[in-house]
Amino acid sequence: MKNDASHPRPRNSTACRKLATPVAVGAALTSAIAFTLWVGTDESRGFSGGAGEGTSVAPELPKPKVDMEIVRGSEDAGKTVNITLDDGPDPRWTPKALQLLAKNGAKAVFCMTGPNAARHPDLVKQVVAAGHRLCNHSVSHDTAMDKKPVEYQEKEILDAKRSIDEASGGEELRYYRAPGGAFTPQSRQLAAAHRMRSLGWNVDPSDFRQPGADAIVRAVKNQLPKGPTVLLHDGGGNRAQTMQALEQLLPWFKEQGYAFSFPKA
Repeated sequence: MKNDASHPRPRNSTACRKLATPVAVGAALTSAIAFTLWVGTDESRGFSGGAGEGTSVAPELPKPKVDMEIVRGSEDAGKTVNITLDDGPDPRWTPKALQLLAKNGAKAVFCMTGPNAARHPDLVKQVVAAGHRLCNHSVSHDTAMDKKPVEYQEKEILDAKRSIDEASGGEELRYYRAPGGAFTPQSRQLAAAHRMRSLGWNVDPSDFRQPGADAIVRAVKNQLPKGPTVLLHDGGGNRAQTMQALEQLLPWFKEQGYAFSFPKA
């Protein structure tokens, strides 16, 4: 299944208009400040994921409780790498990923779909017990959900959250990653209202295409200077190549002086 596809979009723009009087200017500025709290500053949807910048809070939706900005940076300073694994949990590949991470003293964020979490609560609990973090990856993995009504987006996010919460026993769910990077201002606000940071990425080796383990490794190494958050998969298909790539990459990260971290939450 194709995941986190890249479709660059134009940035939003706002036309500038002259105001007739200083009073009007002051009123407009006050209104703008009040309406643009929690403004995001991420790039247009592309290889690093995300929606346009200048996103404002929608007053008809729940207020954000965490920042709406799409996060790609590490919570730790220095030379770091953040491993993220999408589309699981999967009974074949998630245990293999957990084994490789444990062997190398690495941590990861597991971006789970609601149905997979509900089917494999034992794996969700294993992920949590090993010290990894959980991420909401929606119910249906609909990469076109940014073109759907807000009510649909809300159901996708909150139904998945309920499934993951039940499977984990209430472990903190820190992130939301839109399938295909199909974030919208509304989905980001809905996630933030439930204390989930929107999670993007910097490095996408397209491992879902199964290009070969060596190609995945090369792509990660080539793209890593762009930022620390690496997008990989432990579900959604045959992930043997991803696991082979991880087996090479995890010790390589350590050899190169990278510390394993988590995205900011």
